[in-house]
Amino acid sequence: MKVLDAKFVQGFMRMCDDGFNQGWHERNGGNLSYRIKEEEIESVKEGLSFDGEFTPIGTCIQKLAGDFFLVTGSGKFFRNVCLNPNENIGIIEIDNKGENYRICWGFEGGARPTSELPSHLMNHEVKKEKTNGLYRVIYHCHTTNVIALTFVLPLKDEVFTRELWEMATECPVVFPSGIGVVSWMVPGGRDIAVATSELMKKYDVAIWAHHGIFAAGESFDIAFGLAHTVEKSAEILVKVLSMGGKKLQTILPDEFRELAKDFNVTLPEKFLYEK
Repeated sequence: MKVLDAKFVQGFMRMCDDGFNQGWHERNGGNLSYRIKEEEIESVKEGLSFDGEFTPIGTCIQKLAGDFFLVTGSGKFFRNVCLNPNENIGIIEIDNKGENYRICWGFEGGARPTSELPSHLMNHEVKKEKTNGLYRVIYHCHTTNVIALTFVLPLKDEVFTRELWEMATECPVVFPSGIGVVSWMVPGGRDIAVATSELMKKYDVAIWAHHGIFAAGESFDIAFGLAHTVEKSAEILVKVLSMGGKKLQTILPDEFRELAKDFNVTLPEKFLYEK
């Protein structure tokens, strides 16, 4: 099978297009990565090259040794992924030490993986271990309303989780573990990768203050749907705050507990405090 005909590649490209159409990927903003299944790699193996040089990742992700990833390119625009995928995305292989990668397909014209590759891979490693290999997608996007809220809300997990849960009844069901928040840090380096991966041990979504969000999921639909739900909830909260911010009614702690029971989810008590 040709690489571009593979279902996982088509799904990846669609998610890039969906994110751009939401307005979350201005210029070269945001990035996406997918940990490829063994059978998927086998299906496209004839279209891959294994003679490229290995390049240091900048961190060690031993639990991902030997894994293959489909990732967006550094400096590349999401709007161009569907138009010219060979130049804007690529498949990489991690070496047997988990310290280097090599390009096996794509990134034509001298392109390379996203500059935030260390953040993606460290988060993949956490999620692979925590979910017994179930989670395969890490998605970073510049969600407008979430970013706006990082200027006016305390940068605390409890505050963001509770406020966003209250905005729409589905939210505690979609992200029952809550939301983590990383204070502003320079993107692309090891420090922010470490901080995010620590939050990903507890949550499926982490907010980068004044920058955007990182979302993790088992599939493209789940990861995109998570980001979409968080951003829509943030949009509602922005509108509430713009109307004066005073809530005459909201979802109360005991009502959250009732919701959790009916939908068979566990909501951490630390988010159900009385205001």
